[in-house]
Amino acid sequence: MAVESGARNGSPQHTAPPPGEGAPAPALRKGTLGVADIAFFVVSAAAPLTVMAGVAPLAIGVGGIGAPVGYLLAGATLALFAVGFTAMTRHVKHGGGFYAFITRGLGRPAGFGAATLALLAYNGMQIGVYGLLATGTQDALKALWGIHVPWPVIALGGVFVIWYLGYRSIDFGAKVLGVLLVAETGILVLLAGGVLLDGGAEGLALDSFTPGNVLVPGTGAVLAFAFAAFTGFESTAIYRREARDPGRTIPRATYIAVGFLGLFYAFSVWIVIQAFGSTQVLKAVATDPAGLFFTATTQYVGGWAADLMHIFIVTSILASQLAFHNAINRYGLSLAQEGVLPKALGKVHPKHRSPYVAGILQSILALLIVAGFALADADPYQQLLLWMNTPGMIGLLTLQGITAVAIPFFFRRIRHQEGRWRTLVAPIAATVLTAGALWLVIAKIGLMTAAPLATNTVLVLTVPAAFAVGVLIAVRFRRGRPAVYAEFAAEPAD
Repeated sequence: MAVESGARNGSPQHTAPPPGEGAPAPALRKGTLGVADIAFFVVSAAAPLTVMAGVAPLAIGVGGIGAPVGYLLAGATLALFAVGFTAMTRHVKHGGGFYAFITRGLGRPAGFGAATLALLAYNGMQIGVYGLLATGTQDALKALWGIHVPWPVIALGGVFVIWYLGYRSIDFGAKVLGVLLVAETGILVLLAGGVLLDGGAEGLALDSFTPGNVLVPGTGAVLAFAFAAFTGFESTAIYRREARDPGRTIPRATYIAVGFLGLFYAFSVWIVIQAFGSTQVLKAVATDPAGLFFTATTQYVGGWAADLMHIFIVTSILASQLAFHNAINRYGLSLAQEGVLPKALGKVHPKHRSPYVAGILQSILALLIVAGFALADADPYQQLLLWMNTPGMIGLLTLQGITAVAIPFFFRRIRHQEGRWRTLVAPIAATVLTAGALWLVIAKIGLMTAAPLATNTVLVLTVPAAFAVGVLIAVRFRRGRPAVYAEFAAEPAD
């Protein structure tokens, strides 16, 4: 694996000698990202404003006023998973995220399968969201200025914007995400302030959290929507090589991101229920689910805030795409430096210290797929977004479950002082809960895709197929390239 150049002792180095005779190759900037920076990447990938305005009304529609609890339960499950996950980050210094963890716990064939599945899942999540970017931008342009722009123009333009932001340095990307995240969460905080000060439509009530409103037939569907809202939080481990004091930074960023998302989602859903009242919110959802948050914002804050919400939904989507784009690039970088992917993908830009070749390839792939959907006259939301995102989301949840299984096996093989709670009890509990979440997501997939059974079957089977392909690649590498196979997911040189 390529040796990283850069500053030591937590101080980032922003310049590097040009590669040449005797000069080290450019590497990612070490010691660049702090806790807040990494948390921004994770939370931005989840796109909280987009999830609330676009998906939460559907969760309320199927689960009733008890929907906020679904987000709390999903957050609690991920926090439980994070107990073993963060313990393992202190012992695994690799920047390959889930695939490195799975390799250490379950062996290289499973690790190759995980790496292949991760590439599929992250690309599915990132590329599919160009469809959401297109429809979100179209809605904003129509609502604010009455302008119509064809969706392929918006989506293809978005590919170039994300490529450029990913091409720049990681600290530049963190600053961009920080600004966009403050904007999208800020508008929801304004809505919350307006509702709380006014007292809501029927007075503030906590009936959303009573057992009678939580234990209803639609709770399973709410949980499926809720788990889908947390995608991408393995990003904390992916940025290990660029983090300051990663042994402490990554666990803190993981807990902050999961805790913030769980509480913020539940609070925001509860707020919008209070905005309409427990007895009237289901009627409002049935009448105009897409406009639920906009209507509440107009009523409690003002039309100007609803206009801003249109804009911030677009920036929320862009932030999510940038976070996933950066994660994909670093996956490609790690796999290329290990010899699994072409060597060129392991190149780092000498000035920006970004994995720019991997970024170019990912952007070309996005261009081709978006153009293919456009030429097929596909719907950007129902087909580009949902058909690409669904296997991506299921794939990431599957990787989380396999990682939970791998954690106890890993700690059985090393000497440590982490304790049984972190290394055995919490991972086993997280395995069971994640398996349950995965079953719920697959069982309720029709609610998410609105697609026929045949399409949904293909979308679900794509996930185990990708993992199986990775295992077959591992067999081929073990026979034909044993040196690469032996060094797969090995500890990096410092």
